[in-house]
Amino acid sequence: MFGEGSGKAAVMLIGEAPGRTEVEMKRPFVGRAGKNLDMFLAQIRLNREDIFITNSVKFRPTREGRDANRAPTPGEIAGMRDFLMEEIRIVGPKVIVTLGGVPLKSVTNDMKAAIGASHGRPAVLPGDGRTLFPLYHPASIIYRKELAAVYQQDLERLAAFIAEMG
Repeated sequence: MFGEGSGKAAVMLIGEAPGRTEVEMKRPFVGRAGKNLDMFLAQIRLNREDIFITNSVKFRPTREGRDANRAPTPGEIAGMRDFLMEEIRIVGPKVIVTLGGVPLKSVTNDMKAAIGASHGRPAVLPGDGRTLFPLYHPASIIYRKELAAVYQQDLERLAAFIAEMG
C-alpha cells in the first residue's frame, strides 16, 4: 500500500504496516488508530492534506491461519526499507515522524532502536540531515491508557518543533 498526502510535504508520518481496514480502503491510517491520529493531528493543527502518511511495511502482516494483525518480522522490515527510503527521498520532508518502534527501526536501520527511549526527542538522521521525531504509535493508547499523557506531551513537543521550523 502506497502512502498518501502532499508530494512536497515538510512533514512525513510513518507507521508500522496497514491493518485490515487500511487494506480494505486502500489508505493508510483509516482504522481505529487512524481515528486517534486524526484527533492528534487536529490538536497540533496539522491537516492530512499538508503532510504525507505512509507505512514502513507496505502489506498487512497476519498471523498464520488467522485474520489477525501481527508485528512485522525484522526480515519484512529490512525487505521494505529500500522502498521506504525511496519514498522519503521522493517526498523530501524536513521532518520524519515515526509512529512506533517498527518505523523507528526501519528509518534508522537499527533493529535495536527502542521507542521507549526515543519518543518525543528530535534527532538528526545520520548522513541525511533530516530531523527524526519518534512518537508512540497512535494505537498504543488504545491498548495502554497510561500512555495518553505521555503521547500528549510528545505531540506538544512536535507542534513546538514544527512551529520553530517555520
